[in-house]
Amino acid sequence: MSLRINDIVPDLTVETDLGTFGLHDWIGDSWAILFSHPKDFTPVCTTEFGAVAQLADEWAKRDTKVIGVSVDGVEDHKKWKGDIETVGGATAGFPIIADDGLAVSKAFDMLPAEAYLPEGRTPNDSQTVRSVFIIGPDKKMKLSMTYPMNVGRNFAEVLRALDGLQTAASKGVATPANWNVGDDVVIPTAVNDADAKAKFGDFKTVLPYLRMTSLKG
Repeated sequence: MSLRINDIVPDLTVETDLGTFGLHDWIGDSWAILFSHPKDFTPVCTTEFGAVAQLADEWAKRDTKVIGVSVDGVEDHKKWKGDIETVGGATAGFPIIADDGLAVSKAFDMLPAEAYLPEGRTPNDSQTVRSVFIIGPDKKMKLSMTYPMNVGRNFAEVLRALDGLQTAASKGVATPANWNVGDDVVIPTAVNDADAKAKFGDFKTVLPYLRMTSLKG
């Protein structure tokens, strides 16, 4: 099955290095980020997990839970976390799903239904398991990004995108290119000028369909 933006993510029961639980129950009323990896003990993935560990306070500030996925087992995950913490210099307190049966990878459309892990596999056998999914408290997928194995993910961009999603959801706006917190935002075209004035105060009409305003407070 394909998984698109605004689809409800599958409510799978997942086994992790921190226990077994239902994905929807784990998300609860928070935002969530699921980031996937094709194999434990791989160089780029280890740096990425380290970066996620370093950002623990940033995730908490945004009421966002993070969970990893890798297509190896729980015991490998527990051992790998030692390497992750060495590289990141921070505690990896988030769970990592043991997706050795590929249930999560297939449900999130990272691998085809017929995929399997061959004997003596390498990361190339599951290389498309290199994605980031941002999920809202409504359990709907809000954003996805997929990377090749040789390009590490930019978690500053993941944070920026999360900020944009949360701002859009809470303020009823959109964010322009290269937006960061504090920058002007876009007033949706569905909001007429009178309602925009009442809701946002002053705004700038750049084009008939592009109106910018600042968010106060």
